[in-house]
Amino acid sequence: MSEYIPDIEEAVPLPPNVAAALQDMSPAEELAMRARTLKLLADMTDTPIVPDEGDKDVAMEMAKEMMQNPSLRPDYAKYTDETMAYLAGMITQHKVQLVDELSELKMYVVNKLIFEVENAKTSKDRISALTKLGDIDGVDAFKRRTEVTHVVKSLEEVESELLSTLATLKLTAIDADFTEITSDVSPAD
Repeated sequence: MSEYIPDIEEAVPLPPNVAAALQDMSPAEELAMRARTLKLLADMTDTPIVPDEGDKDVAMEMAKEMMQNPSLRPDYAKYTDETMAYLAGMITQHKVQLVDELSELKMYVVNKLIFEVENAKTSKDRISALTKLGDIDGVDAFKRRTEVTHVVKSLEEVESELLSTLATLKLTAIDADFTEITSDVSPAD
């Protein structure tokens, strides 16, 4: 196998270390980048990444900490490749970013409800999860809609309808039984 050495141009400034060469990333972006790198290296070397129970527990604990404190910047270098792969897998599976955005929280809720619908043991639990899923804004499976129709009429049409309604009311008022009330007070008082 022959070695390939790239041509290195002179007078090109290099960063002092790898950390300085990387751009600033959020914890979620850094985790995704590390997971892609781990996957690429595992595929290139035909080495499977299999987390044990300890790796899973560490990943679960780290995920809980990051969700409770979104500004937390964990030192991913302290963790094993298996832990990192498992954590990235959990995040990908639930499509949850470790950030404080409502759209991602909504996606998490939808994913969990779909999981509950598919894995419910009883039809009562399945229907309950489906009901909650149908109530989510955007799904709106059970939303009652009210239609309002606006009719545009000419002034003459509105006037004739109003006069006919008034005539009907006048006839109704005349047909009603009434008693005359007299007053001892004169209008000049």
